[in-house]
Amino acid sequence: MSQSGRLHGGPDALGVPLHDFSTNSNACGPCPQALAAVQAADATRYPDASFASLRAALAEFYGVQPWRIVLAGSASEFIYRFTAWAHQQGARSVGLPAHAYGDYAHAAQAWGLVVSDQPGHADLAWACEPSSPLGQSHANWPAWLSAGLAPAEDTGLVLDCAYAPLRLEGTPSLSDAQRQQLWQLFSPNKALGLTGVRAAFAIAPLGAAQAAAQLDALAPSWVIGAHGVAMLHAWTRADAQTWLYSSLQILRNWKQRQVQGLQALGWTVQPSDAPFFCAQPPAGVDVSALCADLRAQGLKLRDTTSFGLAGWVRLGVLSPVAQDALLAALNTTEMA
Repeated sequence: MSQSGRLHGGPDALGVPLHDFSTNSNACGPCPQALAAVQAADATRYPDASFASLRAALAEFYGVQPWRIVLAGSASEFIYRFTAWAHQQGARSVGLPAHAYGDYAHAAQAWGLVVSDQPGHADLAWACEPSSPLGQSHANWPAWLSAGLAPAEDTGLVLDCAYAPLRLEGTPSLSDAQRQQLWQLFSPNKALGLTGVRAAFAIAPLGAAQAAAQLDALAPSWVIGAHGVAMLHAWTRADAQTWLYSSLQILRNWKQRQVQGLQALGWTVQPSDAPFFCAQPPAGVDVSALCADLRAQGLKLRDTTSFGLAGWVRLGVLSPVAQDALLAALNTTEMA
């Protein structure tokens, strides 16, 4: 499948939407501290090729040993690299959530992995919590994890934690001890409201030193540029985390308002623990046509057909100004 065939939220051929509900970026952003760090980054020089300072900062922040930090150009880059590594280790099947980010499947397809109808028994398995597009807890954890058993070093279970820092309610379904037994993938640009800065990292499971080294060996030199290094350093700072914590209460209030506004127009809204959710318009409304009509008016929603949820859309939580623009457009469009 070509890159152009993949569907994502955000800017498109029509440019940047005036009110973009199609992404899961923190609408309170950008985080001022992280933005200042990115703007101050020295783009005239290479970053340290070993990323020693960045690894140390992330390791200290998460309370892990530096060898467990595997840096990545982005979460998507890691997904493809990890799939390549898993295939190299003999993986031939992949387990996917019922509704999930498309790059898990795209990477599996690129390496010829077969999607298993028993995700708990697949050689490679992806989880995401809170999930996208639903913003809900992951289900169907493998038996060895649920039983508290130690996995093999080459375990292929990855928990995508992209939205964990943006959790607005509910609790994680795994304990900290369980999370130490699997790969954890982090992409802080979403929580910081800086999705244009591409940088991410994974925390390797306990006992997976050889696997972490192999994944590092598969990465190109300078896998993260100066701006990404600056953003990840900022992520570990107390002032950035304080800003993030404050933004969550704002997002809770905005989410409640946005949900109630849609429900008042007859929309059905799925429960979600995150600052995004899936919603279905009233019966008889063609979602594809609705999204196209709204996009022409500067409002973009994410049609979830590609996620396996035809007839629904995913909406990121935006400010009241953007919400009012959406509700006004829906009033006009749905009554036409």
